[in-house]
Amino acid sequence: MIKIKNDTLKFLNECEKECQQQFEQIAKIEFDNQLKVLNAFNEAGVEARHFIGSTGYGHNDIGKEKLCEVFARVFNAESAFVTPLISCGTEAISQTLFGLLRPTDSMLCISGTPYDTLKSVIHGQEGKDIGSLKDYNIKYSEVALKYNDFDLPAIIKAVKSKNPKLIYIQRSRGYSLRNALNISQIENAIKAIRQSGCKAYVVVDNCYGEFTETKEPTDVGADIVVGSLLKNMGGGIAPTGGYIAGKQNLVEKVVFKAMSPALSSDNGSYELGYKAFFEGLFVSPHVVAEAKKLTVLASYSLSKLGYETNPKPGDKLSDIVCCINFKDKSKLINFTRAIQYASAVDSNSTLEAGDMDGYEDKIIMASGSFNQGSSIELSCDGPIRPPYAAFLQGSLSYAHGKIGLAYAIEKSLL
Repeated sequence: MIKIKNDTLKFLNECEKECQQQFEQIAKIEFDNQLKVLNAFNEAGVEARHFIGSTGYGHNDIGKEKLCEVFARVFNAESAFVTPLISCGTEAISQTLFGLLRPTDSMLCISGTPYDTLKSVIHGQEGKDIGSLKDYNIKYSEVALKYNDFDLPAIIKAVKSKNPKLIYIQRSRGYSLRNALNISQIENAIKAIRQSGCKAYVVVDNCYGEFTETKEPTDVGADIVVGSLLKNMGGGIAPTGGYIAGKQNLVEKVVFKAMSPALSSDNGSYELGYKAFFEGLFVSPHVVAEAKKLTVLASYSLSKLGYETNPKPGDKLSDIVCCINFKDKSKLINFTRAIQYASAVDSNSTLEAGDMDGYEDKIIMASGSFNQGSSIELSCDGPIRPPYAAFLQGSLSYAHGKIGLAYAIEKSLL
């Protein structure tokens, strides 16, 4: 049973008072995004018959086609490929990179080193031929961020010297201590790239960033956005899946890679139907707003307790993650365990750090979620390596997020 002391709740309630201005801004963004999603549903003409699934080849699957149309409208994109057959964000990104790049092509990442799970995708594994970009003789280079923003002079220099076919941006922080890159920053970077004469594909890993602002990267010049339905766009309801949205000819290339050069997105069935995916998208603006409120509260409260957080109190949000730099292994483990204990599912589990596919370090991960690994639900994780930072995100309801945060503070930090 979860019991929280009055002093802990009083502390969080006091912190909440300082968050009200940001909460009001979050509500305005939620309203605008909910209107956008509703209009996408209405303009696409979504009907109950579109919830029905298909079997076998999946030809003439009207639900799949309509779901892709709604996503394309939400992202102001020419086309979208949305499928339960993609299991996670890393897979969606991998399919996109291999769909757009060819041997001897060059990829340039302009947001620093990408998330841990992409290391093998890009660089492969020593002594093994696993089919990485490197194994296909695709060149990779990166430009570090400068003062939590794009280093435009360095980017333009790299663009001219490397002549990349694809420029990659990771919007959220991954396991780094930086803030998420906001839409204004992404827009400025894309403008500078285009003004330099570069025509490379601009691909944005949009994981954790969807609906945190009123615009998406495709609204400001990105050619492709990629994400997971286990995060924001699934609203905590979609059981699996990923999406790729953007220019039609580029989405088509990704489909050829994901399916087969002989097949199109007309292939691929899902017998269980698409109701959960439509409903997840529809509630996503609200669920993201609830998660953002938790991020704000965590930032204010943990900063007051003396911990370094990203974002800092008052910072503009462009993802749903709050990074807490504990600089202490035990505090990272105990805080994450407390979040697990405060979950609705598997609350009786005591977490241990362990090996996970795609990570070099052991990872501790609290995810007492209804959909396994769903990080739009209340979750917390981090690598067991200095500086021992935890990454708190999600929450289907702000109330649950506040309860989980209160319990974790009380059990691990006070």
